[in-house]
Order: sequence, then structure tokens, then C-alpha cells
Amino acid sequence: MSLDGVLGPLRATAFTAFGAETSWMEVVGFVTGALCVWLVARQNVWNWPIGIVNNLAFFALFITAGLYADAWLQVVYVALAVYGWWSWLRGGDERTHLTVSRVTVAQWRVVLVVGVAATAALTFLLSTATDSTVPFPDGFTTVLSLLATWGQARKKLESWWLWITADLVYIPLYAYKGLWLTSILYVGFLALCVLGLRSWRADLRARTAA
Repeated sequence: MSLDGVLGPLRATAFTAFGAETSWMEVVGFVTGALCVWLVARQNVWNWPIGIVNNLAFFALFITAGLYADAWLQVVYVALAVYGWWSWLRGGDERTHLTVSRVTVAQWRVVLVVGVAATAALTFLLSTATDSTVPFPDGFTTVLSLLATWGQARKKLESWWLWITADLVYIPLYAYKGLWLTSILYVGFLALCVLGLRSWRADLRARTAA
């Protein structure tokens, strides 16, 4: 079966919201995305396989919406999800479960340098090599999301702050592109990120006190 044959039913309109058609792909992305972030906040390892399903749905969705960086970001997410799945189960001391920790000063420096350089490069690429109408926000959120996913895979507390920053840009970006359900989903992501931050912070404090 061809790719169009597989994606055809998912591209069909599920309902219309705010004058924009919402596809079944977006619905699948909504449900799996919300479940994934909720599981991350609870430090449940099943967030990774569910996240992979979410990545595949959003890849198809973003390609059709002209959000090329966000689309190919989903492919990288799948690779990071495999790594994160292993890391949470075997990435701790002596191959034990990984625990929440903080980002070091040296790591923050690397994050800053990589973030600025990668955003500049990706924005330039999107501006010159694609028909993207939103090169900077698409590039910026792509890089920020990758850095946040690395932090999530290593259970770094500060990864939630990176996700919160990305979500604050994603919400109006997806609304601008007519992806209203996805925009609403990211409002939910934002709330879940705040809850996740509080939960991981409480866990870190409890282990530090012990």
C-alpha cells in the first residue's frame, strides 16, 4: 500500500473548528500528545512508545501544513525516544532507573551555544530552501524542542522550562497556521509542563532531603 493510501483516511476531516477543518491526523496527535506529556510528568516510561506514535502523526500533519522543520523534527524525536526509553530504564548508576537531576553550568553553556547556532542555521535554511512562511519561529521551536527532549531523556529538571518556552511560541504559531486543535493541545501541554515541573522538583527535593 502506498503512503497516500495509508495517510488518506487520516487526512480526512474529523470536524471543523473556528472555520478550519481538523483532520483525523490532528486528532490522533492531540490524544497521544496529551497522554504522553501526562506520563512524562508522572515519570512513567510508557511515555516513550506513546510519544513515538505521536511523532508519526505529527510528521504527517506538519508536512501537509508546510511546517517543514517541525515535521522532520518528529523523525529526530523518534530516535531520541528510543534513547530516552533506554535511558530511563538503564541510564542511572549501575544501569538502574534514571532519577531527576539538575543541568550543570557547563551543560547550560553548551545548550546556549548550540541553541543560538542551530536556530540561526535552521532559520537560514528554511528561508532559502523552502517556501516556509514562518522560518524563524519554526526553526527556533525546533531547536528548543530538541534540547528539551535531550533534557527529558536525561531527566533534567530544567527541560520543563525549555518545553514551557517552546509551548508559548507553538500556541500562536499553530493558530496562525490554522491548526486550531493542535494549538489548543499545546495550551494543555503548557499546563501539563507546569505540573511536570512541580512534580519533578518535589521528587528531587525529597531525594535530596533523604
